[in-house]
Amino acid sequence: MSTHPPEDIDRPDAPSAAATGDGFVRGLSEAIGGPLGSHAVQPEARRGRFWTAARIILALTCITLAFSWVQKSPCQTGDWQKNIQYTRFCYTDVLALYYAEGLNDGKVPYKDHQVEYPVVTGYFMGALGLPVHAYGVKHPAINQGQWFYNANALVLSALAVATAAVILALRRRRPWDAAIFALSPIIFFTATVNWDFLAIGLAAIGLYLWAKRRPVWAGVFLGLGAAAKLWPLFILGPILILALRSKTIQKWVWVALSTVLTWIVVNFPVWYLWHDSWLRFFRLNSERPIDWGTFWYVGRYLDGKWHNGAEGDQGPFQWLSNHVPTLNYVTYGLFGLACVGIAVLALAAPRRPRLAQLSFLVVAAFLIFSKVWSQQYVLWLLPLIVLARPRWGAIIAWTVAEFGYFTAFYAELLGAGGKAVIPEGTFVLAATLRIITVAVLCGLVIREIWRPELDVVRQTYADDPDGGPLNEPDADWVGKLRRSLGVGRKSKADAEAAPPAEPLPAEVTS
Repeated sequence: MSTHPPEDIDRPDAPSAAATGDGFVRGLSEAIGGPLGSHAVQPEARRGRFWTAARIILALTCITLAFSWVQKSPCQTGDWQKNIQYTRFCYTDVLALYYAEGLNDGKVPYKDHQVEYPVVTGYFMGALGLPVHAYGVKHPAINQGQWFYNANALVLSALAVATAAVILALRRRRPWDAAIFALSPIIFFTATVNWDFLAIGLAAIGLYLWAKRRPVWAGVFLGLGAAAKLWPLFILGPILILALRSKTIQKWVWVALSTVLTWIVVNFPVWYLWHDSWLRFFRLNSERPIDWGTFWYVGRYLDGKWHNGAEGDQGPFQWLSNHVPTLNYVTYGLFGLACVGIAVLALAAPRRPRLAQLSFLVVAAFLIFSKVWSQQYVLWLLPLIVLARPRWGAIIAWTVAEFGYFTAFYAELLGAGGKAVIPEGTFVLAATLRIITVAVLCGLVIREIWRPELDVVRQTYADDPDGGPLNEPDADWVGKLRRSLGVGRKSKADAEAAPPAEPLPAEVTS
């Protein structure tokens, strides 16, 4: 039996084991004898092994996506009789919108039909849908909708695998963190409900390029992601605050300029040629009322219970429901206040927060206060929480709540046909639990920002593995600000958790 010298096992970039770094996994590992001993030969240390942690994670991601495809298979033909799309939990916008957006008739997105999505999503729909339609015209026997769905599922799955690969690349010392993403039931149920993985994959590549100190290219991919779904644009906010704290504002300028310019370039053709179609997305979002399962939906339900339907007597949530323009301003205002609070937290924290932590908080705040929270938006949070706080226990609790909402949502869709499946209060409870678990995750991330010694990622890395250009000493004014806020004096734990900055390994800086 061959052995390797100790330094080969204890090298700085040696991957950590999930059972030793996560209390929840450690508890589960007791069923098979407990975590690996500190002197045991790590599997990664055995040279020549094909099944490394990274390959296992990527394989698990592919398996989860394959099962997700099977789960959606009852709906792939488009023969949605007797509400099969709801009773089998297999509804997908991808198939429904192939017909609703006129792709089955060969209509060019934006030119021939006003698409309700940002332009990169519309381009993507046309790039796959129009060739499928053209082929279907020549071969009438094929099911165009099914071919379109499968083509989309293949590309979206590839983007999901790319996202898992980015998580692995950003956490080379903690590869098993990516298993939280790879094995998530969230992916199983929602991976191909809509085109969200298009934005997620592009944004993930942007974060990777930022960590590799490529701000211009990072901005290109963040701009493409924002042109697919708007939320990747929010990542610029955390980068700005951290750049201010670390005196790297020039890097933020480069990433912001490239993001905005990329967004403008990909939007310009549709804006110029078919302006009304380009405005469709923005008009729809300004006109949409309170959507199912949101904070505002729960509040409106409670208003109705409190006022018991009395004529002329309505609570604030019901009033906002009837005055959508005001509701828009309130949601924007609350999100803005949340961002201000996150910025203050980032500047007053004992150590510069990690980019993933702040990005998760900003995107979560947007969803909590938004008037629309579609079922697949949960995918936005999944890679961010894995990077921000890779602890299984709280994420599993959140996943259970999301699954509860998922099932209640489909029951509500069935009930919309006229026959109630579950009481309205049950659906509201499921929505409330989803909101609460996301808020709890935010609270846990905030606690680890304020007490960095609790952050398991910081226990592995000297600095933020996602920070890239941000990994510089604090500006002088940060200490003055903290003292003015009454938090300038570090505790002993803070001092121990904040060692002097040291060079990052080549895997992060190269």
